[in-house]
Amino acid sequence: MSRVGKMPVPIPDKTKVEIKAKLVTVTGPKGSLDREIHPDMSAAIEDNQVIVTRPSDLKKHRALHGLTRALINNMVIGVSEGYKKELELRGVGYRSELKGKVLVLHLGYSHQIVMRQPDGIDLEVLPKENKIIITGIDKELVGQVAAKIRGFRKPEPYKGKGIRYVGEYVRAKAGKTAG
Repeated sequence: MSRVGKMPVPIPDKTKVEIKAKLVTVTGPKGSLDREIHPDMSAAIEDNQVIVTRPSDLKKHRALHGLTRALINNMVIGVSEGYKKELELRGVGYRSELKGKVLVLHLGYSHQIVMRQPDGIDLEVLPKENKIIITGIDKELVGQVAAKIRGFRKPEPYKGKGIRYVGEYVRAKAGKTAG
């Protein structure tokens, strides 16, 4: 039995959820998101909550049940509160700057890395703290953009240089020893 799928999704004040056929639209103070759910799953609104149901106890349907409920919950949280990821740059000469809607990264390569700010994402750069803050209403998109930026220079285990999530622990390895 899917424990996640059985839990109802509470709808906060100032947030509106519409379900038409298999299209779920969530509108809130921060914006609007819509997603098509799997044809086998069904969702309904009861007592200011979204209830997701499945047709049978097949393994596939149990998996989709929890997934569908989690996706709808992420949409509701996104339009009411929003999502935020923070990255920090560690390394001598590593820095970032925001020029309009373009993020420019200096990461020790022979060239600078230029990345356009995707639609639905807000980037903020704190040059004094060497931080990049990614905010948006779509959890999937925020995580994807953060992972893409981190992928330009992943933290390496010897000196710890690179781009990492704030609070991420990178286990340090011992270097070579003369012998």
